[in-house]
Amino acid sequence: MKVVFLQSARIDLQDIRRYVLAKFGPQAWRETSARIRGDIDQLEAFPRNGHIPRELAELGFPDYRQIVSGMNRIIYEIDDPMIYIHLIVDTRRDLKDVLARRLLRP
Repeated sequence: MKVVFLQSARIDLQDIRRYVLAKFGPQAWRETSARIRGDIDQLEAFPRNGHIPRELAELGFPDYRQIVSGMNRIIYEIDDPMIYIHLIVDTRRDLKDVLARRLLRP
């Protein structure tokens, strides 16, 4: 399967990059970035390994899955032969809050 990063996920990666660089430095960003890339590679090979996030199932979105990459959740949708990455967010953040903010983002 082929992975496609939606614009929202690209923005998330930029935000994560800025945060990690500012708080922890370039080495931490290299490690975080490498881990995300490696987990995305695994996702291409085994897209159904992710599980359905409870928060999205409760909201009526059972077709979305997630994998955890370090301290980040990668939320994606499988539409064979494509995998669409919708969201990359810190595991400590409330997903419903992130989704609500995303809907209100200009």
